[in-house]
Amino acid sequence: MRNNVLSYLLLPLFASLSFSVSAAPASATATPEPVPMVSEHQAQQPQRLDLNTADAAVLQKELNGIGKAKAEAIVAYREANGPFASVDELLEIKGIGNALLERNRDKLTVK
Repeated sequence: MRNNVLSYLLLPLFASLSFSVSAAPASATATPEPVPMVSEHQAQQPQRLDLNTADAAVLQKELNGIGKAKAEAIVAYREANGPFASVDELLEIKGIGNALLERNRDKLTVK
């Protein structure tokens, strides 16, 4: 009886040891594949739209509250007055106010 109890206790121990050994890697010389690193600055920084190079279709698609007429007005202003010096210069365009500018400020840049 004592042998039966002992075998019931030791059998799971030896079985788990066997599984652990067979699950271990065959060799430690395998080199892991490199993982590309993305800096926090790149991960948090969304792609910004350059006001001096974007056409009306891109402006209309990417900006909130900018329809076809306002996008064309932005391009016409740029053609008439030259490249934008800052994003705040959008306030000079009729129909673009502070609220609309602030809603899209993080999507815009001037290079």
